[in-house]
Amino acid sequence: MSDPIAFASLSPRFGLPLLYAGQAQKELHVNEAHALTDALLHGVIESETSTPPTDPAEGQAWLVGASPSGAWAGHAGKLACRQSGQWLFVAPRDGMRLHSRDLGQEIRYLSGWMAPERPDQPSGGSTIDAEARTAIAAILASLEQAGIVPPG
Repeated sequence: MSDPIAFASLSPRFGLPLLYAGQAQKELHVNEAHALTDALLHGVIESETSTPPTDPAEGQAWLVGASPSGAWAGHAGKLACRQSGQWLFVAPRDGMRLHSRDLGQEIRYLSGWMAPERPDQPSGGSTIDAEARTAIAAILASLEQAGIVPPG
């Protein structure tokens, strides 16, 4: 029989609080873990900005810009999620993907946030192949519909 797993006080990837046997006020830790899970599961941000919105709705999230101010000061590059009337900040990890409402596409984190740019439609050239251009346009439309490239 294998030994039981010994857990630290936080999960390794997103710092979700873990419970201990006989721990007092477990609901605080469970609620914090649920709030983080709610913020990160199928993540969607409204946009990237350095200024907190004046009237955010519960559950909305933003990507904090490079020069944050107000309640976001000191949290550059993090996700700012509105939970129970407060800001919950989450540091991104490599492989994290979010849907950005203002860009209309998915962004991902790999040592920094990045979003693919939309390739240009083919133009010019000495030989014009209408079928190839139609196929390329269809590929771009599919990538746009999937949220991989921004709308053109």
